[in-house]
Order: sequence, then C-alpha cells, then structure tokens
Amino acid sequence: MNEDTLLPDEKNPLIWINPERVSGAPCFYKTRVPVDALFGNLESGLSLDEFLDCFPSVGREQAVAVLELAHKSIPLPVAA
Repeated sequence: MNEDTLLPDEKNPLIWINPERVSGAPCFYKTRVPVDALFGNLESGLSLDEFLDCFPSVGREQAVAVLELAHKSIPLPVAA
C-alpha cells in the first residue's frame, strides 16, 4: 500500500489520504469516512450531531477540528 499523506501534519493527523484507500479521497484519520461526507451532510441540512450519529467512527473532536482546519485554510480579505 502507498504511504499515507497526513493532514495537517504527522504530529496531529486529522485526515489521511492514500490512493489505495477509498479511491484516494481524503478521509477522517483512521476511518474510511471521506471528509467530503461531513461537508455534504452539513450542506444538506444535517446537524453535526446527526452526522456523528450516521458515522460513529468519527469523533466529535475530530469533526470539529476538521471544520476548524477548513476555516483556517480559507484566505480572508485584507482590510484596506
């Protein structure tokens, strides 16, 4: 199996990516649940609690940390 890419880094892995796992989709670390499932379910109107009920292998802290990572990754406009 190919080596995993860990995000945000090896010391604090929240997401793992491997082309041989779930067709290379970024997944919650140590699960086969694609991170996109979280965003898709939230976009569809499910609450975080409902998502966690559907995917019990994902922990609340892990899901919140992934949401925070995504938020920090969005470039914010610089005040003029």
